[in-house]
Amino acid sequence: MDFENLQVGLKNSGEMPVTEKDTAIFVGSATPKMVALMEKVSAELAEKNLPEDFTSVGISLNVEHIAPTPIGMKIRVESELVEVSGRKLTFEVAAFDEAEKIGKGRHERFIVNGKKFQTKADGKFSG
Repeated sequence: MDFENLQVGLKNSGEMPVTEKDTAIFVGSATPKMVALMEKVSAELAEKNLPEDFTSVGISLNVEHIAPTPIGMKIRVESELVEVSGRKLTFEVAAFDEAEKIGKGRHERFIVNGKKFQTKADGKFSG
């Protein structure tokens, strides 16, 4: 299947406010919250450009969390599709708060048929 709508250079962004429940004290580390937003924004970019029966799954994420953000500030994540290799998608991701860049990295996703993927996952119960 051809995924011609997924072109290098596509971009997406998203943001979230930092609350007490997003802090390292509450979660144990604030990095997972930033990483989750990076993955969500990248996944949304892929989903908007895939045929109906397809989705993408994360296969790798390599990020640096380079600065903290205080409660009350917003975090904005930007994702850009930088490579399409068959069904593998590679994104450059960056996170910013209202003062500076707080994170950066690369994220890879793989295109799958949603129903087949779920069937395979559910098959683990009977295995």
